[in-house]
Amino acid sequence: MTVVSLLYRTARALLSVPAVLLCRDTAKDAELLVLRHENAILRRHVKSRVRYEPADRFWLAALNSLIPSGRWAAAFPVTPGTLLAWHRKLIARKWDYRGSHTGRPPTAAALKSLVLRLADENPRWGHRRIQGELARLGHPIAASTVWEILHAAGIDPAPRRSGPTWRDFLTAQAQGILAADFFHIDTAWGKRLYAMAFIEHGTRRLHITGVTAHPTAQWTVQQARNIAADLGERGAGPRFLLRDRDSKYTDAFDAVFTAEDTQVLLSAPRAPRMNAHCERVIGTIRREALDHVLILGESHARKVMTDYQDHYNGHRPHRSRQQLPPSATEQPAIVHALDDRSLLRTRVLGALINEYRYAA
Repeated sequence: MTVVSLLYRTARALLSVPAVLLCRDTAKDAELLVLRHENAILRRHVKSRVRYEPADRFWLAALNSLIPSGRWAAAFPVTPGTLLAWHRKLIARKWDYRGSHTGRPPTAAALKSLVLRLADENPRWGHRRIQGELARLGHPIAASTVWEILHAAGIDPAPRRSGPTWRDFLTAQAQGILAADFFHIDTAWGKRLYAMAFIEHGTRRLHITGVTAHPTAQWTVQQARNIAADLGERGAGPRFLLRDRDSKYTDAFDAVFTAEDTQVLLSAPRAPRMNAHCERVIGTIRREALDHVLILGESHARKVMTDYQDHYNGHRPHRSRQQLPPSATEQPAIVHALDDRSLLRTRVLGALINEYRYAA
């Protein structure tokens, strides 16, 4: 009998003694000894690092409480520090709610855009006023949420974020402002004529009330009466009249508008920008009509100005009115079938200006 055989028989005899003496189930203990010895063999042969799946880490971390800490080095294929780290991660993941949709749901992007639109169009509204308007529209939202949206967009949620700009102020007052100014027309024979123009700031409606070679104070007063009567018929009496300090504007001229409860405002000397709307429309008249037509006399000038005024008020688009002419009140219907419609052209001032519209 060899030495190895003798040692093997001795080991089996010793292992069978506890089972006989203590009457215990040794099959499970033997299986554990086999697995532990197999684990030791694998550790000797595996030289590269073993990668554990999440399920493996979970199982090993869960079994650590059943084995005394003193035997962890023999029972587990990892160090005690690694085992404890796995356990901490499992506990932290259990109480991590970052991936769950709990609490208040996020505000819809469309609702955020609506909040910013209300703030932009109503600079005197605070976050609570905007919240009330949203509630009236059927969007219940907390005032704190409105505050956060405005704050994130760089807008002060206070009721008065900033003072109105000159553009905002003039836009708000435009419906009640009427501006007046003179401009000259040179005929083909070198004679200078004068025309008087009024423009309504709110609608951009142009009124060229007359053309004359001798713009006296009495003639100017008559133009004031004409425009006052025209505006009175349409119920569009202005609140303010803006004019310069020309000597042809007399007290009688101002009295025509004062009688209609219109306050006369004077621009500063040599400050054309204070009457910028009139200056701009006069420039438009020159670029689109007068620079391309030889005026023969007063009657011809009146005819040209009348035709251009009708075109300006009835057809010419204006950016300040979303490309609508002054006399229009709503956008035209969108045309889709272009092949089925006939485009008509209307010649103005001898085809100097063309107007287009579809046949009915």
